[in-house]
Amino acid sequence: MKRAVAWLLLACAAASAAAQYPDRAVRCIVPQAPGSATDTVARILAPEMSKALGQPVVVENRPGGALTIGIDVVAKAAPDGYTIGMGPIGALAITRHMVAKLPYDIERDLQPIALVARGHLLLAVAPSSPIKSVRELIDYARRNPGKLTNASSSNGSPGHVAGELFKTMTGTEIVHVPYKGGAMAINDLIAGHVQLIWESLNSIAPHARSGKVRALAVSGARRSPGFPELPTIAEAGVPGYEAGTWTGIIAPAGLPPAIVGKLNAAVNEAIRSPIFVERFALIGDEPAGGTPQDFAETIRKDSARWGEVVRRSGAKID
Repeated sequence: MKRAVAWLLLACAAASAAAQYPDRAVRCIVPQAPGSATDTVARILAPEMSKALGQPVVVENRPGGALTIGIDVVAKAAPDGYTIGMGPIGALAITRHMVAKLPYDIERDLQPIALVARGHLLLAVAPSSPIKSVRELIDYARRNPGKLTNASSSNGSPGHVAGELFKTMTGTEIVHVPYKGGAMAINDLIAGHVQLIWESLNSIAPHARSGKVRALAVSGARRSPGFPELPTIAEAGVPGYEAGTWTGIIAPAGLPPAIVGKLNAAVNEAIRSPIFVERFALIGDEPAGGTPQDFAETIRKDSARWGEVVRRSGAKID
């Protein structure tokens, strides 16, 4: 009897807390550095989520450990709704297959809230390169195995595995060069120290528009609304190729359903706001949205897909 009363009191307390949520600032952990693709999305999203929740959403960068440090902060936070995080495709569907032992279990320790955005990687070459199309890139790489270098923002990044998928599907040998962040990789591409890159549109779009890099194609299943003149890689010579990106909001597992619902509604409201839509149109990515279940299914499907690509390539993060 005493145990039943105790459980009832706990349930009532949880319901009361959920009803009052949020009554203070919510922190949003970004597992990458300031200026990264995920950080850019977070800083567009946070003020719009703040309006929806009625409390500040404060972005906190916790980079490192192949995205595991920031995700671990979220996984180990109290499940009260006051710590949420950005969950990019790299952290939730790619690096899990490359790191020997994660400090958390993605399915057990994290609660998907909602997808925020879907996007593309831009395949670009150095402005000094003679390569002007995907077909020319394939032909050059086949004639010169191991002579081209593919920069990426890090080992295990979407740009890394997108390059591995390209090599597998085209039978080419291109050397991967990981950097500590997309900005450094893009700068070396502009300078001609590396020959090509797959990089998130929201990082590289300004350089593509200014002509500092030569854009060849986008990585998703359909063309980007921000670069409608660019073909997809599948259209441009690699049928069936697809390496789209996404990022969403995650929280610690065990979050009360009422708080999950409030956060999900806030994300969906935020990404429909005119400011969010306008700023995303400049990037070339697209607002996503949907239910927590939709996001969980996206994680499951893309984890299986990229896990197979990683296994075939033999890529690892020590």
